[in-house]
Amino acid sequence: MRFDWWRGRDDIYPPLDDSGPSRHDPSLALAVDEFRRAVAPVLAPIAAGVPAGRPEHADGDVIQEAFNLSCAFIDADGLATDAELLALLGTFSPLLDHRFAATTPATARSIGLTEGKRWILEQPSALFEILLGADRRDGTDHASVYLSQAVAIGHMVATLDDLTTRTELDAIERFRATHLDRIRRDAPPSATGAATPPSDRSARSSDGAGAPDAASASTADDAEATSTGVAVPELPPPRPLEELLAELDGLIGLADAKREVHLVADLLQVQRLRRERGLATVERSHHLVFTGNPGTGKTTVGRLIAAIYRTLGVVERGQLVETDRSGLVAGYVGQTATKVVAVFDEADGGVLLIDEAYSLVRGSDSDFGREAIDTIVKLVEDRRDRIVVIMAGYPDEMAELVGANPGLRSRFPTTIHFPDYTDDELTAIFSSLAERGHYLLDATTRATVQAWFAAQTRTQGFGNGRLARNLFEAAVGRQAGRVVDITDPTDLELVTLLPQDIPATDDPNLTS
Repeated sequence: MRFDWWRGRDDIYPPLDDSGPSRHDPSLALAVDEFRRAVAPVLAPIAAGVPAGRPEHADGDVIQEAFNLSCAFIDADGLATDAELLALLGTFSPLLDHRFAATTPATARSIGLTEGKRWILEQPSALFEILLGADRRDGTDHASVYLSQAVAIGHMVATLDDLTTRTELDAIERFRATHLDRIRRDAPPSATGAATPPSDRSARSSDGAGAPDAASASTADDAEATSTGVAVPELPPPRPLEELLAELDGLIGLADAKREVHLVADLLQVQRLRRERGLATVERSHHLVFTGNPGTGKTTVGRLIAAIYRTLGVVERGQLVETDRSGLVAGYVGQTATKVVAVFDEADGGVLLIDEAYSLVRGSDSDFGREAIDTIVKLVEDRRDRIVVIMAGYPDEMAELVGANPGLRSRFPTTIHFPDYTDDELTAIFSSLAERGHYLLDATTRATVQAWFAAQTRTQGFGNGRLARNLFEAAVGRQAGRVVDITDPTDLELVTLLPQDIPATDDPNLTS
């Protein structure tokens, strides 16, 4: 079906009236212009190099693509408001059809200009596939540029109404995920056999297993995170948002958590765009609850969220400070509030992650954990423009904590769950650790590792990424004990992990 069927239909338009002032918000036009400038110049030479290609039509094809995307994002929530349609008509009147200038929103709705177009977001377009094919052939990154600019159009559409809905943000995120998955499927395989996006070629596991080497990881931690009691040094400039989101997407597993973080980032971008244009924004709490077993990437994602919040202007510094009950609760009257204030001072301008937060209310009536909670609630309110707090712990316990305290419930409205890793994901984490340590796994050893994870019982406290790291370290130790008995081992023997290097599934050092 053609999307420009309405062109040439003079009967559906009123007489053109060019005398009136511009009626539309110009921000969509800016996003469309950026999309056009980024995509059209690369499409033209690609079209020139294919049979029946028409490079002279590249600009028009890109404009039509931007129109289709704009219509689809407008239709995402099933509504087409006057503000959205005025922006659409005003943007594309000089680009597609001059009669748009005199078309009212009511007329646009009556002809179904945007109705039923949301499906466009669910599958990559022919133009996107052309760019992706060129990337595969030439080693370029045109499809990623298309995706970034298309998402920017989605964000601009979402700013046009006073209230941005979850449905609109979900549509943007599904569009991004669908196209990013398509890019990844065409990306070169990594050494572990997993395709990675062009912007993030090194696989990362969300427990830190896929982080850079120890030296660079230490440097990054010194710059972006601190543990309680250590002064925060000066930070480098904020990292680009797309780089941070690419790092998030490069983590192994965590599909649901990634989607929620993307939605948070999308909403923050829309709010920032509205503020920049002097439009009203809805006040929202940025505090979060993370739920899940240990080793599911909560700290790693928390560090990325801190950086994302800094990039988007939510916090000034973006450092991540981690603490738990021992860092907040004292043993004597009057000392707990002082400890809590000190931790908040350290996290000022960044993000405070409170691990096992439910333990603050698990003591006796004489315990000072409740004093810590009361102080946290007060400081969260007093410093709401200076600090973001993430409370983490097991799902049931965190639901009980937040549900029992109205002050927490109203200030921590968003919960992100981190499920246990699957056997495949744990095996991928193990493989990424081996790759970074310059060890080799053959298919048989990898199958042995996966079988080891499959034999483990998932209960509360299951170690996830930490268990994968412990298993890898145990395998390296067993391999060293095996190789040391080989006379003059080869380089290959020194770096190869064999099935017999994998500990027994009931090894008490790993499963107790």
